[in-house]
Amino acid sequence: RAVAPLHPVAVQCQEAQLVVTVHRDLFGTGRLVRAGDLSLGSASCLPVSQNAAESTVTFLAGLHECGSTLQMTSDSLIYKTNLSYKPTPSGNLVIVRTNPVVVPIECHYPRKSNVSSNAIQPTWAPFHSTLSAEERLMFSLRLMNDDWSTERVSNGFQLGESLYLQAEVSSEGHIPLRLFVDNCVATLSPDRNSSPRYAFIDLNGCLVDGRADDTTSAFISPRPRQETLQFVVDVFKFAGDSRNLIYITCHLKVFPADQAPNPWNKACSFNKASSLWAPVEGTGDICSCCDTGNCP
Repeated sequence: RAVAPLHPVAVQCQEAQLVVTVHRDLFGTGRLVRAGDLSLGSASCLPVSQNAAESTVTFLAGLHECGSTLQMTSDSLIYKTNLSYKPTPSGNLVIVRTNPVVVPIECHYPRKSNVSSNAIQPTWAPFHSTLSAEERLMFSLRLMNDDWSTERVSNGFQLGESLYLQAEVSSEGHIPLRLFVDNCVATLSPDRNSSPRYAFIDLNGCLVDGRADDTTSAFISPRPRQETLQFVVDVFKFAGDSRNLIYITCHLKVFPADQAPNPWNKACSFNKASSLWAPVEGTGDICSCCDTGNCP
């Protein structure tokens, strides 16, 4: 739309960037806002140019820049950001004369058709570049109730009970990912390298605690989702130490879901009935190093 006091914000959705033009008469009152009080996105990007004659400022940002977010539907890619106006005091430093404003901005692109005369761009960037550009992977590790339905309210346990642990990753905007728990270490302090320490998951995904005679610790198979991995560990405490608080630190990682698990990316439990290691998914040979301890 044309930039005028009645429509003070105009957006152009281009192939790889968006252009936002803002009329400084933002409220249509004739009082111009200061350009420095306007910003774009959660990264608070500043305008790239001003037009004094037309009283406008212009923002230019790549679709993935300035903290924008990506939402996918079956038909569209939707890039979302906000234009923010945050008035700062001038003259009298204890008052302001306008309210802050947040204007939502969206650019919609079809996923399944060519939008220009140029070659079609792939929907997915290579994973490593997507990760560094968007930083949208959100990992979590939570104590759950024994039916896995909700997060456990209390973190207190009695010996003889079990920890129900759920590791997850939120990977909106990425290729499909499968989550793995590389290792988990229990310590008496937040420092995972402190002593004493007990690694109950080790060797790139071997739940070694399940190998002990008096435990039932294991990964849950099948997974509820590729991005989620659940495992049960029998409660323990450190011998000869009266402290009841134990810290658990786990290293979570992801792997493309369309690639087969391997010795570096696996989730293996020890089956006491067969005395063999079994993976949550993949062939049994990927767990062989859980016995030898010589994982690559």
